Formats: sequence, C-alpha cells, structure tokens
Amino acid sequence: QVQLVESGGGLVQAGGSLRLACVASGRTFRTYAMGWFRQAPGKEREFVAVITGSGITTFYADSVRGRFTISRDNANTTVYLQMNNLKPEDTAVYYCAATGSYYSQNKNSYNYWGQGTQVTVSS
Repeated sequence: QVQLVESGGGLVQAGGSLRLACVASGRTFRTYAMGWFRQAPGKEREFVAVITGSGITTFYADSVRGRFTISRDNANTTVYLQMNNLKPEDTAVYYCAATGSYYSQNKNSYNYWGQGTQVTVSS
C-alpha cells in the first residue's frame, strides 16, 4: 500500500513558477514509476509527466514539455514537478500517482493516487 500526499499548489500569475511535491509512504517507493496528472473543471484527468523508478527516464505531455520538469528523490520518497512559465490553461487540480509499470501515460495504469493540489494561474 502506498499513500501519496501532494503540496505546493497555489495562485500564481501567468509566467510565474510553482514547485509541487508529493511525499509517498512505504519502503518500496523506488519500485514505482511516478506520474503527475491534472484535471480542470469539466474536463477529464490528463497526463502531465512521468518518471521511472530509477529517475533515469522521464516523459512529458506536449502541452508542458520544455516548461515543466519532473524529478524524484528516492531517499526521501518524494517526487517533484517544477512548473515554469505557467499559463492560464495550466489551471487544474494536480495529482501525483504511482504505477508498478515501467512508466505509463495511461491513468488507468496507476494504482495509487494522492488527494490533489489546486494550481490556479491568473492572466
């Protein structure tokens, strides 16, 4: 069982930055690929970024590539999402999730989810 707790959301102006963090419980953190997803009002939850258990491989949605960076600290069982040059369309609830797959963009592959953190970008 893995429990995930996100933090770091907030209100920021367009062009600004935020860093989200997700702390995981359990001693098997490094065996899970970790993903970030987001869900805007009235829209489906969508993939943002994923990082493999070792941290060597990452993959991003086209909409955030070049602006967002996912990273992880296995010693402290934490995954991060650095978000730069934020845009109003990035406004959403952001969720971290864990999967036993090598990595996946499919939300149905993820077994564990956090409660989410709100990110609001004003224009």
